[in-house]
Amino acid sequence: MIYDQIVLRYGDLIMKGRNRNQFEKRMQQQVRSALSPFQGITYWKTYGRLYVKLNGQPYERVADRLKDLFGLHSLSPVISTESELEAIRSAAMTLMNAMEQPPKTFKVSVKRAWKGFPHPSQEMNHLVGAHILRAFPELSVDVRNPEVELKVDIQEEATYLFSQVIPAAGGFPYGSNGKAMLLLSGGIDSPVAGWLAMRKGLQIEAVHFHSYPFTSEQAKDKVVALAQRLAYYHSAPLKLHLVPFTDIQTTLAQQGQDNLIITMMRRAMFRITEQLAVRNDALGIVTGESLGQVASQTLPSMNVIGRAADLPLLKPLIMMDKAEIIRLAEKIGTYETSILPYEDCCTLFLPKSPSTNPNMRIVERVEAGIPQYSEMIETAVRDTEQLILKPGQQTPDLQAGEDSWF
Repeated sequence: MIYDQIVLRYGDLIMKGRNRNQFEKRMQQQVRSALSPFQGITYWKTYGRLYVKLNGQPYERVADRLKDLFGLHSLSPVISTESELEAIRSAAMTLMNAMEQPPKTFKVSVKRAWKGFPHPSQEMNHLVGAHILRAFPELSVDVRNPEVELKVDIQEEATYLFSQVIPAAGGFPYGSNGKAMLLLSGGIDSPVAGWLAMRKGLQIEAVHFHSYPFTSEQAKDKVVALAQRLAYYHSAPLKLHLVPFTDIQTTLAQQGQDNLIITMMRRAMFRITEQLAVRNDALGIVTGESLGQVASQTLPSMNVIGRAADLPLLKPLIMMDKAEIIRLAEKIGTYETSILPYEDCCTLFLPKSPSTNPNMRIVERVEAGIPQYSEMIETAVRDTEQLILKPGQQTPDLQAGEDSWF
């Protein structure tokens, strides 16, 4: 191992004004929490950057954990040395010698942030570049498209050399933009919506509706596994609300309005989720809806369904294609679990011809005719079970199957 530190660059939070310090503190807490399993690591910061001193830990494992953190734009493993010409040249040689694939072309890019250093940036480009060329005569300089760009950052306390810039998750630190409730169904879309919401700095609590005994214990385990995966990305416990939905769902199915059952079911879910949000100080509801994907996600359907809740409805996937959503699901590691064949409540009582253009007046009239409907909503809220899922916790052992979600 040649690297002794990793430099972390912040994402969207660099645009913040007076409250930037608060975002940076949250980012630093997030980094410390994510790296808590690595013993001996220490930290220090400058304006806009955070440095992780590895103290013997392998940078590959540390970097692999850091690149998934929300709020980080990129990171680079670095060699640090004294801000002195010969020390910088020596460190540059160490970096070039350590490359697995010897490059044919390179360039040196020096940034002299410490103006007390005696050699200007352009002069240092030549002084370091010429030193490397003498040691590697097969190399040539390509200033426009080099195979390797050796970056040299000269600060007063030390100089940092690196050649890799690893993209990170970006966005805002988790929880820096408030809390929202995520409707987590167990399909492909909603975990991706949750990940995108967290990437924008939202703290989330997941809400899942089950219809036991119509839905199986494996369906519940599948959702727990998905929530567990989301917990990994913010390195903190995630609360999962498991809502008993059997009575409401069977009551709605008995109203003789088969084409409206999905509309009314989704409206009931929003009403319950909104009450859970109020009890848990959340100010929004995140859904995995994508415009036009299914009957409940046409614009007329979303209009009627959305009016059941007063809280802001956040729909990160609304303009995305299914292929884009699947690619993201594969990237964040939820896809293989999402396609497991265990049914959830959304697959029950499916009509042959669900309405894509529900009439608000008719929907409200049917709901008003259901005896003690409000009490049923309150009972579901009252009987909701909460699970606290910790990152790295053991998840159910599930086997992959076919995608049968609607």
